[in-house]
Amino acid sequence: MNNSASILVLIFIAITFIQSGYDKVFDWKGNVEWLKSHFSKTILKNHIPLALGLLVVLEIITGILSLVGCVELFVNGGRTFGYYGAIFSSITLIIMLFGQRLAKDYDGARTIAIYFIPSVLAVFWLS
Repeated sequence: MNNSASILVLIFIAITFIQSGYDKVFDWKGNVEWLKSHFSKTILKNHIPLALGLLVVLEIITGILSLVGCVELFVNGGRTFGYYGAIFSSITLIIMLFGQRLAKDYDGARTIAIYFIPSVLAVFWLS
């Protein structure tokens, strides 16, 4: 299997983002409240529901593209959906990193950087 590393990373990305989006949708109120306090001293403080909604949409798109890309890669060796899933993953993580840096949550930013590594690897492998 020539694409095993790419498939594994796409599965990782799909699980990460689908679960994260699911959690945000089904605990919307809890997430909004936590984020309001987290971003209370930033320019985002009055835009939490909008920012969270955008993030949920990006996470779900990322997860679906990665999942479909994994299937595509496994079935016929195609890389299109996986590539776009990896690109969306990287963009979503950059947006999240920006938010964490804005909130001065450097530990949170460091955690996002860890997720960014396999995301960029997937972009590289699938390009």
